[in-house]
Formats: sequence, C-alpha cells, structure tokens
Amino acid sequence: MSKPKLALYWASSCGGCEIAVLSLHEKILDVAAAFDIVFWPCVMDFKYADVEAMEDGEIDVCLFNGAIRNDENAHLAHLLRKKSKVLVAFGACAFGGSMPGLANFADREQIFDFVYKESPSTVNPDGVVPQKISNVDEGELTLPTFWNTVKTLAQVVPVDYYLPGCPPEASSIEIAVNAIVTGQLPPPGSVIGPEVTVCDECSRTKSEKKIKRFYRPQEIIPNDEECLLEQGLFCAGIATRAGCGALCPSVGMGCRGCYGPNEGVIDHGAKLLTGIASVLDANTPEEVDAILDTLPDPAGYFYRFHLPDSLLRRKARKNGQKLIESAAEPA
Repeated sequence: MSKPKLALYWASSCGGCEIAVLSLHEKILDVAAAFDIVFWPCVMDFKYADVEAMEDGEIDVCLFNGAIRNDENAHLAHLLRKKSKVLVAFGACAFGGSMPGLANFADREQIFDFVYKESPSTVNPDGVVPQKISNVDEGELTLPTFWNTVKTLAQVVPVDYYLPGCPPEASSIEIAVNAIVTGQLPPPGSVIGPEVTVCDECSRTKSEKKIKRFYRPQEIIPNDEECLLEQGLFCAGIATRAGCGALCPSVGMGCRGCYGPNEGVIDHGAKLLTGIASVLDANTPEEVDAILDTLPDPAGYFYRFHLPDSLLRRKARKNGQKLIESAAEPA
C-alpha cells in the first residue's frame, strides 16, 4: 500500500516554520515513515513543474506557510490547493498575515520608496527599483508582481485547517501530524489547538490588574512569579489562543500573540485592545493618554500577527484610489 503524499511550501515568511518541522527532532523520521514527501523545495530539489504534472488531489496533505505577498505566492497557493486533498495554513503568516502583513500599514509605492531610495543604509543615486520585466543580453528576466496588500492564505484559496504559531511549536506540529496520520482531524475549517488562552497555560500569579504605565523589555527586570502584564510589560496572553505552553511568559517576555485569536473572536487586535483598555488604571482621558504614551507602536502591538484578516485589513489610501491594479490581486 502506498503512503499518503505530503507537500510543504514556503511563501512570504521568514522560513521559521520550515525549521519548526525539523524541531520534531527524531520524530521527523516518523513523518518520513508515514508520508511520501513529494514537494518540499526548502529541503529537497523539487520544481514547480513537478507539482503541475501531478493529478488534481494527488497530494494528500499540504502544509503551506507564509502570507500571500506577490503573484508567485498566489500562483503556488492556487496550484497546491488544486493538487491537495487537505490544505493547512501552517503558521501565523499563512493564518493571519503575521509580520509581512504589517506592510498593510503602507502600500507598494511607500515600501519601494523607503527600501530602495530612502532608508539610511541605501545608496541608490539613480533611484533604481525592481521591475517586473528586465531585458538583458541573455534574454528576458521577470519578477513576480509585488502586491499592495498582503493576504492570508484563506483570502486567496479555501483552507481546510489552521495550525497557528510563529512558528508552531513542535508539540503542536506533532498533534497535527498524529491527527492527520490517524484520520482524527477536527471539522474542516478548525484551528488545530486548545480553545483556552495563554493565560490559562501561564503559571504566573495573577491578581487584579491595574496598569499605571508600560515598560519595554529593556527597561525592567520582572520578577519570576507575578503576571507580567501586572508588572507593566505588554502581554497578549489575555486574548491569544493557547498551545505554546506559555513559553514567552515563562522566561520573562510578554506573549506576542502569535497563536492568534481564541475561538469565536473576529478581530484579534480589537479583542486585545479591549482587554488592555480594561486594566488601565486611569480616571480621565488625559491619564489614559499618558499611559498609552508609554506603549510605543500600539498598532504593531495589537495587530502584529493578524492585521490582514482583521476588520481593518489595511490602511486606507488617502486619495481613495483602489488598491488593486490587476485581476490577480483581489480586494
């Protein structure tokens, strides 16, 4: 009997999800024993043509990590959706947009201007920026079209399951792999993970929270027992799905929110904002402003991992122009 076929792909992300699979250590051998890995370009020599030549639905499971940032990402998302029976949004970028999704606070023109012309480390007197097509002596070179808006995987193709985390912890991956191998998967559309928050996993002592100010990590050495949020360190654990074992709070760092919203939450940032607002020790708008002044980049804190799939999705352009320039880039 032939083994089920597994594909893994890396779109717009840092690559940490690829490394996380290897964090299974010796259990990666169990994955190799259970599956025939038919596409994993980060690790083995595969070509897109190899996938294109497959029958539709030939791949049993595809773990797709990374947001959709350009035409190439979108092409592979559609291709792997077509070829896969089960498509898993693997990691925070595929699930909610994550760090690449923070680019939605700008647009392509602003990003290109800063990266290629205005950043302190850039030397580009001719103002050269990447072009989709460049003709050279050897022929025509092409680059994928860079989209104005970062999308989640589910905003481009239907997704069967979500495995959150930046990256997913090895224990979460093991649970997902075992569920796939045994056929004991939750209903389609489910997030594979607990339905409680990081606070429920955190062993720190919690009492009534009253925040007078926030500290950045380099400004304070927190004690080992008390809730970090109560000590003034920003912690997203109050509104973030569990599953990581509260690893960051256990070593004195506030939860970043990488496992995303808990069950039933529509907007992770709004839920987190509500939770933080409820513990500010302030009686006047001026006191609220003073406390928030100690929290740099609140948009980045609240929407670090889920801006593209939030109710905001992106920053509006002031002139009201449409953000789309081709049918390949959906609204």
